[in-house]
Amino acid sequence: MNKALFLDRDGTILKEIPGNEPETLGYLVRVEDVELIDGSAAAIAAARKLGYKIIIITNQSAVARGWLSLEELDNINNRMYSLLDSSDPNAKIDALYFSPYHKEGTIEEYSIDHASRKPDIGMILDAKRDFDIDLNGSYMIGDAISDMKCGENAGLSNILVETGYGKMAKRKCLDEKLKIDFIASNLKEAVEFIQKNEQNR
Repeated sequence: MNKALFLDRDGTILKEIPGNEPETLGYLVRVEDVELIDGSAAAIAAARKLGYKIIIITNQSAVARGWLSLEELDNINNRMYSLLDSSDPNAKIDALYFSPYHKEGTIEEYSIDHASRKPDIGMILDAKRDFDIDLNGSYMIGDAISDMKCGENAGLSNILVETGYGKMAKRKCLDEKLKIDFIASNLKEAVEFIQKNEQNR
């Protein structure tokens, strides 16, 4: 079986978009706003060298809300792949799964509760099936409480990054006593923690 890093996209690999109010973040809906968080490409390349599949799982409720088409989402993801490749040719993504659903959306076909939306584990189960992944040896890395709940629900090791929503989410995660195995300043530090764990086995 394979081991994997399940990575959130926005706030973990890509920089979040500022929101309209203080301490809020917006939605990445324009390809020209795609920007890597420093060190993301090097971190992904290092994780691949350790033998991990790199799987992105991302909630994209902007689709359900009518703010983002599937074609625009595809363009944003392709821009991310291009930036990763330019930064480090070894920073390859094995697969990306997204959940376009939100029950308060305006696009009827996506305005439902769906098992793919984090903190549910539908995207993880799809990846597990597609890539023969051992969840016990895998990690969830993200910046939101939904990521940590998703990781806990799936039986993954959890790493919270303090980029994106991370610093705000840390308070909520600690209040709710969610399982967090490590708090990292960014994805690079998260992979360095995993690397140390591998060396100590």
